[in-house]
Amino acid sequence: MSLAKPHLSIWQIINMNVGFFGIQFSFGLQQSNMSPIYKYLGADEATLPLLWLAGPMTGLLVQPIIGAMSDRTVSRWGRRTPYFMIGAILCSLGLLAMPMSPTLWFAAGLLWILDAANNVTMEPYRAYVSDRLDREQHSLGFLTQSAFTGLAQTLAYLMPSILIGMGMNRDAVGDNHIPQATMAAFVMGAVFSLVTVWWSIRKVPELPLSAETIQEMRARPTGGLATLREIWLAIKEMPSTMRKLWWMKLFQWYAMMCYWIYIVPSLAKTMFHTSDATTAGFREAGLLNGQIGGFYNFIAFLSAFAMVPFTRRFGPKVVHAVCLTLAAAGMWVLPDITNKWLLFVPMVGIGLAWASIMGNPYILLAGCIPPERAGVYMGIFNMFIVIPMLIQMVTLPLYYDALLGGNPDNVIRLAGVLLLCAAAAVLMIDTKNSNSVTPKN
Repeated sequence: MSLAKPHLSIWQIINMNVGFFGIQFSFGLQQSNMSPIYKYLGADEATLPLLWLAGPMTGLLVQPIIGAMSDRTVSRWGRRTPYFMIGAILCSLGLLAMPMSPTLWFAAGLLWILDAANNVTMEPYRAYVSDRLDREQHSLGFLTQSAFTGLAQTLAYLMPSILIGMGMNRDAVGDNHIPQATMAAFVMGAVFSLVTVWWSIRKVPELPLSAETIQEMRARPTGGLATLREIWLAIKEMPSTMRKLWWMKLFQWYAMMCYWIYIVPSLAKTMFHTSDATTAGFREAGLLNGQIGGFYNFIAFLSAFAMVPFTRRFGPKVVHAVCLTLAAAGMWVLPDITNKWLLFVPMVGIGLAWASIMGNPYILLAGCIPPERAGVYMGIFNMFIVIPMLIQMVTLPLYYDALLGGNPDNVIRLAGVLLLCAAAAVLMIDTKNSNSVTPKN
């Protein structure tokens, strides 16, 4: 076993999660800009989901393997830290190169490298919170990560608009038609990715392991086959609460991918009456998405900390169901709004759901898994995210024209229906026999 975990102050918990800001700034840049970048480089709407395959595929392959490896890693820097730094460096390089992409295939290939790097850092970071905090502080630790997700993605979504407000030419584009404001935002993301991770591991280093734990870890089989065997064994021995979380995650992440991929085409059609990526109206839709996306992420940032007492009082699954229901309502009405300022109303529900998505499922998970296998189970849990994403990307092009009329607005409405299904699924999970957070009487 590791040494006793000290009770951390709120500032220590904030410092240990600063690195999550850099990771999520990178993800925010991808969420808000990859569909427009692909369109600028000549992609059509029906194939957009296939071009997003990099994220879920690399997550499916990388996170369980990195999780199992980090559980077994013994180094002078700790179990998780080597993966933090390697992933952050590669992510920074990917962010620098992405907006310089000369062709569609180049951008799509580079996204594979960028997402793999993000996943190398992301999975050990989840396990790091579980490693570093005692069970009573899990809710605060994971919801602090959620807050940093909201803050980072707020800035990532808004950064092109902020740069234009500071004097950059909104119509200035590179030879590849990608706006220069987008290019500058990716450069800033490269800096944040590396500096914030370095800050966290410097301010709140990993706890030292006991001599007995190190001896036991070194006695385990090593190599690729041993890692894959550990992943398979962990799947077979998966706690029942974790298994039941699958259905909620399936609906939830299918829905979110529908939103992220099609929100800009939907806004372009609804607000600016265009689907042509070379028009000023389409660029305006990209900026508008940055503004409403920044707003919902700011709501997520504020509400993540505010959720802590509610999660402790009512339990994470009830809070999560309520937040998903509010987001479902927002998604359903979003395509019918033609007034720019009214778009911010449904973003409140989406922001609450995003804060909950990044925190409450991990509270449920951390309470039901053995601490010594936190890395591999956090990696497997990420499969519950990326498999629904893969399903969405492969299936949606098959019925985009036939069932949804080739209309991006209908994809957003579909996302609302699926979020409501996710709310129902999480309420059906029985946590009485798990060690996860339960409501206080």
